[in-house]
Amino acid sequence: MTDNARLSLSPVTLETAAPLAKAALEKAKASLGFIPNMYAGMANSPGLLQTYLDGYAAFRAHSGFTPAEQEVVFLTISRENGCDYCMAAHSMIAEKVSKVPADVLDALRSSASITDPRLAALSTFTSHLFTTRGRSAAASLKAFLDAGYTEAQVLEIVLALAVKTLSNYANHVNIPKVDDAFAAYAWSPAA
Repeated sequence: MTDNARLSLSPVTLETAAPLAKAALEKAKASLGFIPNMYAGMANSPGLLQTYLDGYAAFRAHSGFTPAEQEVVFLTISRENGCDYCMAAHSMIAEKVSKVPADVLDALRSSASITDPRLAALSTFTSHLFTTRGRSAAASLKAFLDAGYTEAQVLEIVLALAVKTLSNYANHVNIPKVDDAFAAYAWSPAA
């Protein structure tokens, strides 16, 4: 991994936030019980934070994927982008909230083969869309659809790619400390 340049922007607090960012940070604190360090960095651009939160919520609510499948998508993208913060956060969510099987979570974190054929197809197709910048080969699309997914869910993966690109890239330039809530799931691209 390259030595990333770090922005000198200070994390935004409720006291220093612009009105749009403050509303998003207050909502996060009410929902999560704390303001994730990632959000505090993203809040330097209220539009970035709000766009991320809106897209994230839409994917969670309307993608047609189960919570475990959603984590497979998010973890695949975050691994592809080499985002240690999102890998830690989504690993915790995968295990504690979305109940992703331990062997699947381990495979996602280590780039190993996933034994569950449906989840493997989902991760493989998500990775394919990532590496081809959305230009899917017919055989890859067919394998995804043959696994029981829909064409509309291809577009939902595009949404997830956009959402995770926002957070992964913001994390690459902000380099937030992994919050204590996710620390037990620390990850690095070399892991």
